[in-house]
Amino acid sequence: MSLHEECGVFGVFSDKPVNAAGICYYGLYALQHRGQESCGIVVNDDGMFVSHKDLGLVSEVFTRSVLSSFPEGSMAVAHTRYGTTGGTNRNNCQPIEVNHQKGRMALAHNGNLSNAAELRSALELTGAIFHTTTDTETIAYIVTKERLTAPSIEEALSMAMHILDGAYSLVLMSPQKLICARDPYGFRPLCYGQTEDGVYVIASESCAVNAVGAEFIRDVEPGEILIFSRDGVVSRREHCGTKKKKLCIFEYLYFARPDSVIDGRSVHAARIAAGRVLTREHPAKADIVIGVPDSGLDAALGYSMESGIPYEIGLIKNKYIGRTFIAPGDRLDQVKIKLSAVREVVKGKNIVLIDDSIVRGTTSGRIISLLRDAGAKEIHMRVSAPTFLHPCFYGTDIDSSDNLIACHHSVPEIAEMIGADSLGFLPVEDLGELSGNAEYCSACFDGCYPTKIPSDTRKSRFEQRLSEKQSSFA
Repeated sequence: MSLHEECGVFGVFSDKPVNAAGICYYGLYALQHRGQESCGIVVNDDGMFVSHKDLGLVSEVFTRSVLSSFPEGSMAVAHTRYGTTGGTNRNNCQPIEVNHQKGRMALAHNGNLSNAAELRSALELTGAIFHTTTDTETIAYIVTKERLTAPSIEEALSMAMHILDGAYSLVLMSPQKLICARDPYGFRPLCYGQTEDGVYVIASESCAVNAVGAEFIRDVEPGEILIFSRDGVVSRREHCGTKKKKLCIFEYLYFARPDSVIDGRSVHAARIAAGRVLTREHPAKADIVIGVPDSGLDAALGYSMESGIPYEIGLIKNKYIGRTFIAPGDRLDQVKIKLSAVREVVKGKNIVLIDDSIVRGTTSGRIISLLRDAGAKEIHMRVSAPTFLHPCFYGTDIDSSDNLIACHHSVPEIAEMIGADSLGFLPVEDLGELSGNAEYCSACFDGCYPTKIPSDTRKSRFEQRLSEKQSSFA
C-alpha cells in the first residue's frame, strides 16, 4: 500500500479572450506534484467548450500541437489527478463535463466526499447513469439536479453544499461564469490571484498562481463560494463558519510545494518547525543530518538548525521520475531508480535521516539499505509526521489499517524492521507548531474525524460496485 493525494485544480477567468489553455498548462505544471495519473483542460470559447484530457503527465498530454488546437477563450478549468476513489482510466480524467437542460458545465475537484457512496446510491435509484467511478461525477450530478430549480449556477452549488459532506475544493465553469468553492471544513487548499492584465486565476496552491505571473490575492475561505463573471467577483459566505476549520495537516507535511503559502502559513516554515520539534523530542548523536528528497529536506534543515549538527546532501533524487508517493505502480521498483546515496558524504558517518512519513516501511527500509551500502555507520531515522493509525476519507489514500505498519508494531520493532539504529516520530500533540496553531485535521494520526465515518470504507469502492453490477447483468 502507498499513499496518494487527490488532485490539483486550476481555473482562468478574463473579461476578454486570452490564451487560457496556455495559462492552464503552466498552472498544471506547477501543480504536477499533486497528481501524476492524468490531466485535462476545458476552455470556454464564447459558450462553446473545447477540451482535451488523457492519462499521463502534463508535458506528455499537452504537447505543442495539442495546445495550439485550443481556441482563445475567456475562461478555462483544468485538473491534474491521482484518484483516491475510482480506477485509472480515461473516463475518470477531469474536468468532468456535463450537458443538461440549463446549459453546459465543467467541474474540477480536489478532495474526497465522506458521504459519496450514499449519495451515489441514492442517485442511481432515481435513474442516474454514471460514466466514471469518481465522486466528482456525484458532485456534478447533485449540482446539475439543483440547477433545474435554482435561479443560478451559484445558487445550485450553494444548495448542493448542504448535501455534500467531506473534502472538496472545486472549480466550476458554466457558459457565463467561473465559480470556485471550498468545503466548510477547508480540508483542501484553494486560492486565487490576478495577473497585471487583469486575468484571474484560481489554484490549489499559491505556487501555481505565482507560476503564471499572477499576484496572489488570498485563500478562498472554508465554505466560501467565489463567482467570477463580467459583473466582477462576488463572494458568497452562507456556508462560512458553519463548521470548524480542519485543513489537512498533511498539506504542510507532504502534499504542498515548499514555496506555497496555505491559509497564511508558509509550507517551508511548517516543515522547518517539524524538524525543530523532532530535535527536541528525539535528539541523536550524529555527524550529519540528511533529508529524503524532496519533502524531507526542509525538516532536515530544521533538525540541523535546532541541533547544530551539520546539514548535508546525502541522497540525490532522479528528477525525471515521479514521486513514489503519488505515482501508481510498484513502489519498491521506483525507489531503486529514484534515489542514490552520495558515498563521499555518508561513508563512515553517523547519520540522522529525515523523511516525511512511514506507511508500510518498504520505502524506508530501501533508503536505509542504500545508505548502508554507501558506507553509513549509524542511521537514526526521524519522521516529520506522527504514526499513521487510521484511514482517511478526505482525499489522502490511507484506506485501511491492515497495511499500516504502526498499527501492528511498536516503534522499536519498526526500527528493527527497516534497519534503523533508532527511530522517532513527530508527536501528534506537536502538530500545531506546523499549522501555526490553526485548526487542522489529523484524523489519520489520532482517529478524530470531523465528519461521520462512511459505512463503506473499501478502496475504489465505486469501481468494485460497478464491477459487481456488470457481473450480475452478464
